Amino acid sequence: MSRFFDLVSKPAREMGLYTPVPPAEAQPAAAPRLIKLDSNENPFGPSLNAIEAIKHALAASHFYPDDDCGELCRALAAYHDLPADHIMVTAGSTALLGLLCQTLLGPRLNAVTSQRSFIVYSLAVQAAGADLIEAPMRDDSFDPGAILDAIDKNTRLVFLANPNNPTGTMVEAAVIEKFLARVPANVVVVLDEAYYEFATHFAALQGTIYSQSLEYVRRGASVVVLRTFSKAHGLAGLRIGYGMGPAELLSYCAHMRNTFSVSTVAQAAALAALHDQNHIAQVVANNAVQVPVVAEGLAALGFRVTPTSANFLYCDVGQDASAFATRLRAEGVSVRPLAPWGAAHSIRVTIGTPEQNQFLLAAVQKVVAVPAHEDASASEDIL
Repeated sequence: MSRFFDLVSKPAREMGLYTPVPPAEAQPAAAPRLIKLDSNENPFGPSLNAIEAIKHALAASHFYPDDDCGELCRALAAYHDLPADHIMVTAGSTALLGLLCQTLLGPRLNAVTSQRSFIVYSLAVQAAGADLIEAPMRDDSFDPGAILDAIDKNTRLVFLANPNNPTGTMVEAAVIEKFLARVPANVVVVLDEAYYEFATHFAALQGTIYSQSLEYVRRGASVVVLRTFSKAHGLAGLRIGYGMGPAELLSYCAHMRNTFSVSTVAQAAALAALHDQNHIAQVVANNAVQVPVVAEGLAALGFRVTPTSANFLYCDVGQDASAFATRLRAEGVSVRPLAPWGAAHSIRVTIGTPEQNQFLLAAVQKVVAVPAHEDASASEDIL
């Protein structure tokens, strides 16, 4: 028995850890420069407007930030045509996931989501001492009927990542509408739209309707919509996102929030990034052009690639994905193996710049050309 085993909470003892891919700086000096395509980051970084805002905000770093993120909330309210009290800014949308779980869940209660969805759902639910029920998927996408069947009298939250992470699949607005009509009154549905800008662009190209989520908020439905500045806006390192939902529910979540959790720098950068539509348009346009380049390139090498509505691809490599990712990292590219999501033969690949994507495809071709057992033998010889 360890020293603190009996002192810490049950969730602290039992819940797993989110394990990020090691940063590029962790590479040995002799290794090639690492291209990070493992965390769905924006390869172009923040807009120049956001960078300028960051520089100006640094001069006020000796002051505590605005705890309510008032200026940014007002700007988001105007941008989305919502009352400001229907918006809550947090240190990344993952922080709001934690607040929702702390506010609505506890022992003997549960949340429902799909298998192979955003891994932080499980961590946030377990930290609240509750259970997460994962409904089976259908064709790498959500099965709305299975999710509804999993809801019971102890369910308080349903998480729908749309597009889903890590599969990239999107559920159209009409399906979400029918789903919400059947959700019991005791359940709050979280529509996690972290990849909103990419999905909206793809839906427009396909002539479909991706999301009507803000209409649910305007109607007063028991829905919380999550958005982030980490993806299309390129501010992942500053940790800032927001939720839109019922004012009363968000006010309870605010009671659970850490004081001064969103930095002055992050607020200033987000405010500038919100209004730089040219930068966002360039990012999503590059993504739309490069997705078929990477998808077709991987498919030509014999892999099964799931169509995406996000800035990443879900790819079945037909072998141990962790070993495959290790070999690919040795060639200078980092991707995400998905064994923790229950997909031991699959990887998630972020769409990069055109140059990065060509490097990726060349690196994958090298890995495919060398059978795994030969690669392992070579590694043993080196050791």
